[in-house]
Amino acid sequence: MAKRSPNQTDKFVGNRIRMQRMVLGKSQEWLGKKLGLTFQQIQKYEKGSNRVGAGRLQELSYVLGVPIDFFFDGAPPPRQASGSYEPNPLSEHMAEFMASSEGVRIAAAFAQINDRGLRRAVVEMIEEFVRSAKKKL
Repeated sequence: MAKRSPNQTDKFVGNRIRMQRMVLGKSQEWLGKKLGLTFQQIQKYEKGSNRVGAGRLQELSYVLGVPIDFFFDGAPPPRQASGSYEPNPLSEHMAEFMASSEGVRIAAAFAQINDRGLRRAVVEMIEEFVRSAKKKL
């Protein structure tokens, strides 16, 4: 039997698991112990190389303190029967970034800014950094 490649939804759900685990500041070992699994199994879930079944997803929801729909929020649409589905590279890139340690740190710090004007200024500053970097290319 040929080895199956992870599909976009498996990778997306895995990224969401990783992101929430990192937001909580927990290790793969911690999550594995809570679920009665090894950290290697958690790694496989987070990479999307192993699918997360419905029962396990419910356990993850409880342990990570999020509703089940959290794992699918912003996910790419399911593949159409015709196979015409094209993944959105920007959505995939965002999911990967938000699951990274930098993405989690930025999101956590940004969420602590209560002043809307300051939040807007931070976004504008980052957008200017991006524009400047593109000009240098």
